[in-house]
Amino acid sequence: MPVTSTVSASGKDITIKITGRFDFAVQNEFRDCYHSTSPDDGVSFTIDMHKASYMDSSALGMLLMMREHLGGNNADITISNSSADISNILTVANFQSLFKIS
Repeated sequence: MPVTSTVSASGKDITIKITGRFDFAVQNEFRDCYHSTSPDDGVSFTIDMHKASYMDSSALGMLLMMREHLGGNNADITISNSSADISNILTVANFQSLFKIS
């Protein structure tokens, strides 16, 4: 599966792992990883891009929709382990002002 998620023992940390292409084809899988969480749940998310090989504008849109669903400026979302190409896309899109990027 291109998108998988794991929940910590406490239930307060969810890691979403992207494998291969992060594009419109994985929209439903990606949304299912966070959609049942509300902003009041106090859950932090990490998007692990270690195995992502590609990211397009639809993926940027999916990240923005996730952020809005989880409380906008109050959302606790980190994008981690991006390749140089994906990091460049995130920087050009100014996502460092909207997400924690590590």
